[in-house]
Amino acid sequence: MAERPPSRLELLRFLERVQLQQLQQTKRWLEQEEDRALRAAHVPPPPPEWKIEMSRGGRHAIAVHADCTHGGAPRAKPISREQALAALAAHVEPCTICRPHRDLGAL
Repeated sequence: MAERPPSRLELLRFLERVQLQQLQQTKRWLEQEEDRALRAAHVPPPPPEWKIEMSRGGRHAIAVHADCTHGGAPRAKPISREQALAALAAHVEPCTICRPHRDLGAL
């Protein structure tokens, strides 16, 4: 006995099952991405490696700090490595405790 070909209705039911499975997989992927995004949003940024301590009025740079505990807080703000090098080149004093000029290679 020869098998009869599937009817159009059977083919459409099969297509529906496949698409439902794909939709469920897509929903799982979306949930995973949303979970990753939430976890990434809750990760605190790393502390800055370099800081510059400003005068009380915030007009003049007083000292460059590496990642040290005192770091001129609360008048210190994070800066990039390049900004720290530029500040030292502009004769801003390096911190005498953490000695950022050594880590920066600017003796």
